[in-house]
Amino acid sequence: MPDALPLFDLNPAHDRAALAQEFARTRRLQVRDLLTARSAEVLADVVQRQTPYGLAYREPGAAPKSLRADASRRLPQAEQARIWQAAGQGVGRGDYGFVYGQYPMLDAYLGKWAPGHPLEFVLEYINAPEFLDFVRAITGMPSLIKADAQATLFAPNHFLAMHDDRGTGEEGRQIAYVLSLTRDWRPDWGGYLLFYDDEDEVIAGMKPRFNSLNLFQVPQRHNVSYVPPFAPLGRYAITGWFRDR
Repeated sequence: MPDALPLFDLNPAHDRAALAQEFARTRRLQVRDLLTARSAEVLADVVQRQTPYGLAYREPGAAPKSLRADASRRLPQAEQARIWQAAGQGVGRGDYGFVYGQYPMLDAYLGKWAPGHPLEFVLEYINAPEFLDFVRAITGMPSLIKADAQATLFAPNHFLAMHDDRGTGEEGRQIAYVLSLTRDWRPDWGGYLLFYDDEDEVIAGMKPRFNSLNLFQVPQRHNVSYVPPFAPLGRYAITGWFRDR
């Protein structure tokens, strides 16, 4: 691992006991200043400037799809518009759908897409004992044994509809996480992680705050609010699930 790149140095100032008490109240939590300042800057540069984003999307009645960056770039503009329209119309009818930029870190790691890419080391850090122990201590779940990861980019017109992270073949998902890596995000740009009760009232929201880690226990109904066309930035993050199997 490159010593010159402090990719995932945890901030030593966190009070794990206090964070655990807060998480226990609602089973969700935002940990601010997760990494050291230098590490957060280095990691933000990786996800914003060194990562080739493809496209993740789900159209009505279809399985989720993921295109690698080169395939995404080759999509005709008309096909890109069709995908967005189809996914959006499905959500408008109450179906589940999404469109956002994606670099699936676990797939890339196992498939050797880019050997030596910094995100390979980040995936290893996320699964290393130090960070797993940190998350176990906060969540009170010693059964967590591993995590997957994807780098995500919510650019203008991207969205993730309401869901609760349960699905066929995903029984091992216990804790969802979002590590936000965009500075100075504004509320008018959407991109918030929102939680809902059974009557569709918003009961909590988490700003995509730079160098913050959002954790929440599965299942909880949530979405990522629509990023409007006038948003001048992309919402960059590393996301995934901690699993017990």
